[in-house]
Amino acid sequence: MSSKMVIITQKTLRKKLTHILSLLVFTSIFAQNEHSKAIVEIENLSKERAKAFNQSDAKTIASYFTLDAILMAPNKNVQIGQESIEAYYQGLFDNFNLELDSYYEEVEVSGNMAYGRGEAIVKATPKNGGETITTSSKYLNILRRQSDGSWLTTHDIWNEN
Repeated sequence: MSSKMVIITQKTLRKKLTHILSLLVFTSIFAQNEHSKAIVEIENLSKERAKAFNQSDAKTIASYFTLDAILMAPNKNVQIGQESIEAYYQGLFDNFNLELDSYYEEVEVSGNMAYGRGEAIVKATPKNGGETITTSSKYLNILRRQSDGSWLTTHDIWNEN
């Protein structure tokens, strides 16, 4: 029986360690960039949804939700699915002129799931006359990355401050 002796020089060991550390740093930077990119994409989705809201565009709002999404508005029945969510918003737009100002205070991403916690102010003026009502709310959105890399909302819940 023969045994082989492996001799690793300090120079070889330093090269290998340097290579491993370089890979770890690159992987970490790549992961941070992907995480930051996801946060920006989610914040942009929220801005686009708010823009659609301010244009009274229920169909576009619903398109930012998954097909089986859940909307939990205060004092309302749970709305499930894009069609139901579109109908909910269309009902609001049929009865009110609305103006929304909203923003995320926090966005967290973990793999293909994320959440956004935010604040919103809505000004609602009844179309049949009456004074404008202003409400302030806090909300939570849960989002899932889709197979094409985009993000859609799976759950949306809010209540008044």
